[in-house]
Amino acid sequence: MIYTKKILYIVLILGVQYTFGQNLLTKKEALEIALENNYGVKIANNNLEIAKNNSSVYNSGYLPTISANAGANYNNSNQEIEQQSGDVISVDGAETKSYNASLNLNYTLFDGLGRKYNYQQLKETYNLTEFQARETIENMHLQLFNVYFQIARLSENTRNLKETLEVSKQRLQRAKYQYEYGQSTKLELLNAEVDVNNDSINYISTKQIYLNAKRDLNIVLGTNTNTDYNVETDVDFIALISFEELLAKAHENNVILIQNEKNIAISEFNIKINKSSFLPKVNLTSSYGWNKSINPATSFLASSNLTGFNGGLNLSWNLFDGGSSKTRLANAKIALENQKILQEQQIETLDNTLRNTYETYNNSLFIFESQTQNVATNQNNFERTQERYKLGQVSSIEFRQAQINLLNSQTAMNNAKYEAKLVELELLQLAGELLNINF
Repeated sequence: MIYTKKILYIVLILGVQYTFGQNLLTKKEALEIALENNYGVKIANNNLEIAKNNSSVYNSGYLPTISANAGANYNNSNQEIEQQSGDVISVDGAETKSYNASLNLNYTLFDGLGRKYNYQQLKETYNLTEFQARETIENMHLQLFNVYFQIARLSENTRNLKETLEVSKQRLQRAKYQYEYGQSTKLELLNAEVDVNNDSINYISTKQIYLNAKRDLNIVLGTNTNTDYNVETDVDFIALISFEELLAKAHENNVILIQNEKNIAISEFNIKINKSSFLPKVNLTSSYGWNKSINPATSFLASSNLTGFNGGLNLSWNLFDGGSSKTRLANAKIALENQKILQEQQIETLDNTLRNTYETYNNSLFIFESQTQNVATNQNNFERTQERYKLGQVSSIEFRQAQINLLNSQTAMNNAKYEAKLVELELLQLAGELLNINF
C-alpha cells in the first residue's frame, strides 16, 4: 500500500508539470527554427558560400596578375683592375650602390582553353553544392518531423495512459468501498491495486520517454532551452498523384539524381581540362621599371639611371611530358564512365524504392483507417462494459480486458497515424517535392 501511494504521488507531480506553463510549438514554427539554427544546415550553407567563392571570376585565371618589386643593394670592396693600356687602378673601400623598382603584369592569352573549362567546372561544382545543401535540408526535414511526430505520438499515448490510470483509480476506490461494506473479496481489491500500479508504471515510463524526445527535438532545432511546450497532434494527409506521375517527378527532381547529373558534367569538363594540356600556351609579360646605380672609380660608368617599359610574348608547348597528361586524360574518361554507371544504378534503385514506399504508404493509410474504426468499436465496447460493471453485471476481469483493448487500439491508431505521415514525407522526398509543401 505504501508503494502504491508513492507511485500515485509521482504521477500527481508529473501531471502538474505536464499541464503547467506549456506553449504550443507548431510544425511550421519548428521548421523555421530548425532552418535558422540546425547545425547541419549551418554547415551546408557555409559550404555553399565556399563554393560560391571558388566559382568567382577571381578564381578563374581570366584576370591578369600584377606585382610590384623594389630593392636596394650596397657593396663595399677593395678593387684592383688592370686596363687594356696596362694601367692599374686600385681603390680601397670602393662603394657600389644600386636601386630598382618595377611594376609587372603577367597575363595568359591562351592556355589551350583550360581555364575556360576550369571556370565552367567551378560553376558546376557550385551548382552541385547547392543540391548537396538541399539534400541536407531535406534530411533535416525528415529528422525534424521524425522527432516531432514522436513527441506528438507520445503526447497522445501519455494522455490515453493518464485517462486509463484515472479509470483504474476510480475502480480501486470502488473496490475499497465494496470491500469495506463486504460486497467484494480481498482478491478484487488486490487486483484493482495491481492494475493501478501497472498503469502508473506505464504512465511514468511513457512520460519519461516523452520528455526525452523533447530534448532530442531541441538538438535538431539547434536550440538549448528548457522551455516546455506542446506539439500539434493533428495530421493532414496530402492527396498524392498517381505512381506514374510521382515517378516522372522523381526522375526530374530527385536531389540524388540531380547531384549525379552535376557530377557527370564536372567529369566531362575534367576531360576537356586534361585535353587542354596537349595545346600550346601563350603568355604576355610586361613591366615598367626604374633602375639607378652609383659606381666606384673602377667602373666605366660613374652612375646610371634607367626608366622604361618592357614587354614580351612567350609561347610554351609541352610536346612530351613522359605520358602523364595522357594518363590523366585516360583516368578522367574512366571517371566519367563510372559516373554514368552510378547514374544507371541510382535510377534503378530510385524506381524500386519509390514503388515500395508508395505501396507502403497506401498500406499505412489503410491500417490507419482500420485502426481508427477499431478505436471507435473498442470505445463503444468499453463504455458499455463500464456501465455493466457499475451494475455488477460483468466481472472486473472483463472490465479490465475492455479497458486494455481500448488502450491498445488507441496506441495502435496513434502509431499508424504518424507512421503513415512519415512514409508520406519519405515519398515526397523521393519525388523531389518535400520542400514544396506547407506544414
